[in-house]
Amino acid sequence: MQSPVLVGAVVYDPKVVVIWDIIKEFFINENCPMDYVFYSNYELMVEALVAGHIHIAWNSPLAWLEAEHETANGCRAIAMRDTDRDRVSHIIVRRDSGINSLDDLRGKTVATGAKDSPQATLIPLQVLWRAGLEAGKDFSLRRFDLLVGKHGDHVGGELEALRSLQRGESDACAVLDLNWTNWQADGTVDPAKLTVLATTPPFDHCNFTVRQDFPEDAEKRWLEVLFRMTYSNPAHREMMDMEGLKEWLPGRVSGYAILAEAVKAQHFFEEAV
Repeated sequence: MQSPVLVGAVVYDPKVVVIWDIIKEFFINENCPMDYVFYSNYELMVEALVAGHIHIAWNSPLAWLEAEHETANGCRAIAMRDTDRDRVSHIIVRRDSGINSLDDLRGKTVATGAKDSPQATLIPLQVLWRAGLEAGKDFSLRRFDLLVGKHGDHVGGELEALRSLQRGESDACAVLDLNWTNWQADGTVDPAKLTVLATTPPFDHCNFTVRQDFPEDAEKRWLEVLFRMTYSNPAHREMMDMEGLKEWLPGRVSGYAILAEAVKAQHFFEEAV
């Protein structure tokens, strides 16, 4: 019996189980057996990948950098969602706040998500730092550390940051573009009251990560099956809607520069030790 490829994933929501059951069934039916291993946080999953307990990790962007850090650049990013490419985050303010530029945030309070959220904390803080604004010195930071370890996949901290802005407890907040769009659509955000002050440079989000010693033939076979999943198939569409994609694409690493800069400047991995 062919041994399954073991894929690690972090459970940030109960739907993750449904998502991976659908993927697993498809791979088995395609004669490419795989199974999943669930983790409660990305740090444990990265440890498992580095130790060889799993073959592939469905990594957040921060977990990708952590895997690279732990293996001395000994990993490959082999696939990602179409929606993982060229994301941005917005810094949001109230329309009646009188805040018209990043420099106007001096002396103000900025709300962010969890400390390990690339989109709602690390990258926005780096953009503010580039503009000459340092947290704790030039502005007060109000951080919502909900579900630390899930790297912002659970939007709880990000949503609380938004609500603190809406309640007038903060002067600005940081949100991912997809969440900003969805929250306007479902009524969470009133665009007549809130507006985008600034937008980060584009960055990439999640990817499937393997170690450099993962066999190339196994990788090729696994990717061939993954890329056969199509949104036109109703069974696949259910999974893709839950996972937020229309198409699986080859992995790339060119979109992690701004996060790598943020992690280094904010001494993230040093402080996490």
